Amino acid sequence: MEPAPVDPSASIVCRVTPWYFKRRAMMAAMFAFFGAYFLYDGSVGYPKEVEIAKKKEWFNSEFLATFDSAKKAGTLDQWIAEQQAKGMPTGTDGEPPKWVTYAAANGWKEEPHHYTEREIAEQFYFGYGCLAAALAVGVIVMLRKNTVLRGEVDHFVTPGGLKVAFADVFRVDKRKWDKQGLAYAWYKTGGESREKKAIIDDLMYGGADQVLTRLLARFNGELIEKVAEPEPEVASPQIAQETSHDEG
Repeated sequence: MEPAPVDPSASIVCRVTPWYFKRRAMMAAMFAFFGAYFLYDGSVGYPKEVEIAKKKEWFNSEFLATFDSAKKAGTLDQWIAEQQAKGMPTGTDGEPPKWVTYAAANGWKEEPHHYTEREIAEQFYFGYGCLAAALAVGVIVMLRKNTVLRGEVDHFVTPGGLKVAFADVFRVDKRKWDKQGLAYAWYKTGGESREKKAIIDDLMYGGADQVLTRLLARFNGELIEKVAEPEPEVASPQIAQETSHDEG
């Protein structure tokens, strides 16, 4: 936060805080991470699991059918030798081989999901959407990088360059100030009946509290503040004891 000006009539210049840049960087990184994750699933993860699911279907239908045929034909020993040479499971004690054994040997899921083409396509939609969001956050940060909130003697200038005269402000809402550093200044300009709202953001612009203090000292409108709830009264031990006796 920038130090308060010695001269009460000096300009108060509030620049974007490091907290804002850090927060937006984390947000962009999060969107980028999920974007990459979705794209990986769409291009690698999901297709790979689909192949495993197809392999399971083949195993349970065609492969086990060859086991049954060999067992009925009395050529099970030959079948076992051939499959062992291929690295396939052969079962034990004349029992058919199991998919769970084959899947475990290859590091596959026991219950792979057969994703549809639509489900795979959705991963690309989500992925590109997240990357677009990360890019949008970066663009917003660059656009706001050199913006300032400025407080003058009789007005303040928003980061967007809008001049708001203190005399035009008729309501200040600072209920979110303590927790979120946000205050809203409602004003009317040039005799207009339409109400407008300007935001004073202390978390985004360091020193914005000085602008708010100067505004509050120079306007005669309505101030909306968060009113603390009264604490519940606690009866003293003596009163509690007397109440107990009366009830008895």
